Amino acid sequence: MVNDITTLQRTATQVRRDIVRMVHACQSGHPGGSLGCADFLVALYFHIMNNNPAFSMDGIGEDLFFLSNGHISPVWYSVLARSGYFPVSELATFRQLDSRLQGHPTTHEHLPGVRIASGSLGQGLSVAIGAALAKKLNNDKSIVYTLQGDGELQEGQNWEAFMFAPHNKVDNIIATIDYNGQQIDGPTSKVLSLGNLKAKLEAFDWEVLEMDGNDMDNVISTMALAKSKTGHGVPIAILMKTVMGNGVDYMMGTHKWHGSAPNDAQLAAALAQLEETLGDY
Repeated sequence: MVNDITTLQRTATQVRRDIVRMVHACQSGHPGGSLGCADFLVALYFHIMNNNPAFSMDGIGEDLFFLSNGHISPVWYSVLARSGYFPVSELATFRQLDSRLQGHPTTHEHLPGVRIASGSLGQGLSVAIGAALAKKLNNDKSIVYTLQGDGELQEGQNWEAFMFAPHNKVDNIIATIDYNGQQIDGPTSKVLSLGNLKAKLEAFDWEVLEMDGNDMDNVISTMALAKSKTGHGVPIAILMKTVMGNGVDYMMGTHKWHGSAPNDAQLAAALAQLEETLGDY
């Protein structure tokens, strides 16, 4: 576990370097949401979760994470590699033929850390709730964590899951929503407004916290609070405010970088803003 905030912040900066380099190298991928979620995933894997890089699919006795918005695979791959699940050098194979690092995470590639294929949006929360129920049946006190995109909540299956968890007292799950207000076609408010999302989740009997997903101190403190609230009969949701493209000024706050790759000049400009802290792959 890494307890030093500065080290976690520096790790997140390196992860952001990895993201833009990976997407640039293959001229394909999703940098915007990946950059926005770097702080959260670094905090999760380096500080919050009780997880084991000596990966086993059953996950007995350890916390589990399910990435529902699988298109932000660059940030997850970087964090998995940097936390010891597979060699950092493998990041250079992102989206290449026969690579284990496909554009959306897959299970048939047997990449350590990946328990479900996630590319079809709206499914991750349902799977995570199933895993959380399995832990309760096995008297396993570990916690299941998920990440969904806000635009992803336009998929109806999420709302079946949001109904199911409180009814069945699934209180060992912390579901985080990347609340950046952007999706592939534009702002979520214009594509299909989510309205008062906090009020909706509370009406479904979830306990809802809010956090700044681009402030490492706030991520650490809010996740600790969320963890303390598990085991009391109510599922926990976190509305995580992030800025799409965070860390790279020309990518920030716009849906245009949801799924676009930087050219050579844009890559150089991005890397100039992101200090190399752990060594590039």
